[in-house]
Amino acid sequence: MMRVLLIDDHALFRVGLRELLERRGIEVIAAVGDCEEGIRLVREQLPDVVLLDMRMPGQDGLAVLRQLRGLPQRMPVAMLTTSDDERDVIHSLQLGAQGYLLKDMEPDELIAALHEIVRGNTVVAKELTGILAKAVQGDAQPPRSDPRFADLTPREREILCHLAEGQSNKVIARRLGISDGTVKLHVKAILRKLEVHSRVEAAVIAVEKSLCPRGQGNDIPRAVD
Repeated sequence: MMRVLLIDDHALFRVGLRELLERRGIEVIAAVGDCEEGIRLVREQLPDVVLLDMRMPGQDGLAVLRQLRGLPQRMPVAMLTTSDDERDVIHSLQLGAQGYLLKDMEPDELIAALHEIVRGNTVVAKELTGILAKAVQGDAQPPRSDPRFADLTPREREILCHLAEGQSNKVIARRLGISDGTVKLHVKAILRKLEVHSRVEAAVIAVEKSLCPRGQGNDIPRAVD
C-alpha cells in the first residue's frame, strides 16, 4: 500500500484529500498544515511520497522542498497546488520535485500520477505542458556544458527540443515527417543517454542547460535519420 504524507495549510482540503486517497486504498500517514511538523514527520515516518502545497504561511513550498531534498531520506516530493505560474513549475522541477500537480485534477488523474511518481517517473499536470515551451523560448542564457549531451545525435537533439516545447510523439512525427514509432525509439534513446526516466525530466534538463535557444524546436534544420 502506498504511504503518503500531505503538507498543506488548508484544513478542509487536507480532510477532503485524505478521505479521497484512503477510499482509493492509499494510506495517508499524516496530513499537516505546519511546515516544520511536516519535515519532522517525513524524517520519522519515511512516506513513499510527500504531497506539498506551494503557497503556505511562514515558508513557501519551494523553501520546504529545498529542506526535504537536503535530508538523507530521498523519497519523491510532488507539489500539489493551484499555481500554474511557469516560474513555480520550473523552479520546483529544478529543485528536485518529482511532480507538479494541480488541485483541480480529476481524482483518477491524481491517483495515476502518484503511482507514476512512486515508480520513479516525473509527472506534470497535462495543462502545464506548454510551460516548458515558454521557458525554452524565454531563456537567452548560453548553453552550459553537460557531458550527457555529447552522446545525442543531431536528430535526438532536435526531438529533445520538441519535447521541451511539450509536444506529443504524434505532433513531433508530423512536424518532422517521420513515423510515431521512429519518434518513440529516439525518445527512448534520449532518456537512456540523459539517464532520466521520463520525457518531462529530459525537457527540464534541456531548459535548465539552455540547449534549445528561442523556439529551436520550430526553427532548427531537420536532421536526417
